[in-house]
Amino acid sequence: MTEDRIPVRAWIDLALLALLWGGSFLAIREALDEIGFLTSVAHRVTWASIMLWIIVAARRLAVPRSLRAWSAFFVMGCLNNVIPFTLMAWGQLSIESGLTAILNATSAIWAVLVAALFFADERLTMRRAIGVLIGFLGVSTAIGLQNLASLELRSLAQLAVIGGAISYAFAGCWARARLQDQSPLVAAAGMLTCSTLVMLPLSRTLEGPLEFDLSLSTWAAIAYFALAATAAAYILYYRILAAAGAGNLLLVTLMIPPIAILLGSWARDEALTSSAYLGFALLGAGLLVLDGRISNAVRKSLSR
Repeated sequence: MTEDRIPVRAWIDLALLALLWGGSFLAIREALDEIGFLTSVAHRVTWASIMLWIIVAARRLAVPRSLRAWSAFFVMGCLNNVIPFTLMAWGQLSIESGLTAILNATSAIWAVLVAALFFADERLTMRRAIGVLIGFLGVSTAIGLQNLASLELRSLAQLAVIGGAISYAFAGCWARARLQDQSPLVAAAGMLTCSTLVMLPLSRTLEGPLEFDLSLSTWAAIAYFALAATAAAYILYYRILAAAGAGNLLLVTLMIPPIAILLGSWARDEALTSSAYLGFALLGAGLLVLDGRISNAVRKSLSR
């Protein structure tokens, strides 16, 4: 199957994944009204890991026992869960859900740069360099580089979210280098388990033990971002990867922010500046250039 031809089922899965991840920003922000940001991450990785291990057991998948495998899961858990989840949850205390989603979308831009550093077959071509530059122009427009000069809490929150996006980029490289021989479902369960082993003592030390006497709305938010937007989303992610390819998965990056923006506006009366929307438009243009679909279509039309 070619990268630019997506089965109908994969389109449906892409839309569902965008809804799950787009809604996670609102769910996290709702939970942060009652629990600490570290506690929210601890809940997220704990319940998600339990759900995935139940599925692993039901499917009777082999579980690795080697130190090498679990060391790889631990690093992946830190890069893909502990660091980005924590930075972005903290950032959401000071910036809107929609802006968090926009800055989160820069992970695709950072992934190109990080992959170029570590893999010979991921070199920075002219097309990719142009896409990265347009993407960075979008990021600088969305956050307003002049606003970073004062390093106020809002500026630090935006930098924290970008830091989380960079961590996702390194996670992608680590997965390619160390986890390709593992079942995706087992790898996801393993990294979330390692993340739980980090977050439970960390959140207990800094914010106290996990509280279970929470409001129904907070539990609903936790259930959503832990079970739906993390555990179920990982399963959906790997299904799309198998059906449509890695290139087409880039499309979900463009689909998430509008959903997060709409939900944040509807549920919390969040409003973004015009520069944030312009920045997202530029970021989207950069991602489309990176995707290569447009340039391939232009090349084909010119060759006719």
